[in-house]
Amino acid sequence: MSNDFEGYEQDFAVLTAEITGRIGKVPKLLGDEKKQMVANVEKQLEEARELLEQMELEVREIPAQSRGMYSSRMRSYKQEIGKLEADFKRSRIAYSDEVRNELLGDDGNSSENQLIKLREERAHLLDNTERLERSSRRLEAGYQIAVETEQIGQEMLENLSQDREKIQRSRERLRETDANLGKSSRILTGMLRRITSGILLQNPGVTSEEKTRKEIKVCR
Repeated sequence: MSNDFEGYEQDFAVLTAEITGRIGKVPKLLGDEKKQMVANVEKQLEEARELLEQMELEVREIPAQSRGMYSSRMRSYKQEIGKLEADFKRSRIAYSDEVRNELLGDDGNSSENQLIKLREERAHLLDNTERLERSSRRLEAGYQIAVETEQIGQEMLENLSQDREKIQRSRERLRETDANLGKSSRILTGMLRRITSGILLQNPGVTSEEKTRKEIKVCR
C-alpha cells in the first residue's frame, strides 16, 4: 500500500515542478500564447488535485500506527498546491518587464499603462490579502490548540480531584476498620479474662499450664 502512495508522490513531484515552470512563463506571454499556457496550467492543477485525492484514499488504507507520517506529508502537499494556485492567480494578471515595455511603448500616459499598473496593484493586494488570511488561519489554529490544551488540563484537574476524594474515603474506611478491629480485640480479651476468672473460681487447684490449655480450648 505504501508503494502505491510513493508512486503517487513521484507523479505529484514531477507534475508540480512542471506547473511551477509554466506559471513562471505566464507573465512573459501575450494574447493566445498566454491563454494557452493558462489553460495548460489549469489542467495540470486539476490533475494535481486528483492525485492528492488518490493519495488520501491510500492513506486511509494504511494501518493507524503508521498513518501519522503519511498524514503529515499530505498536509505539506496540500499547502504546496495552495501556494501554486496563489502564484498562478497572480501570474495571470502580472506582466514581465519585457512585456510591459512592449505594451507601453513610448507613451507612458497611455490607457494600457494605467491598466497594467492597476493589474499589478491588484496582484499586490491579492498577495497581501492571502498573507493576512494565512496569518489568520495560523492564529486560529493556535487559539484552538490553546483551548484544547486548557480543556485537557481542566479534565486532568477534575480527575485528580476525584482520585483524591476516593483516596480520602478509602483512608476513612481503613481507620473505621482499624477502630472496629481494636474494639473487637478488646471485647474478646475481656471475654477471655472473664472466662479464665470463672474457671479459676470453679477449680482453685488448676495449674498455670492447665489454665493455658483450657483458655486455648475455650478460644477454639
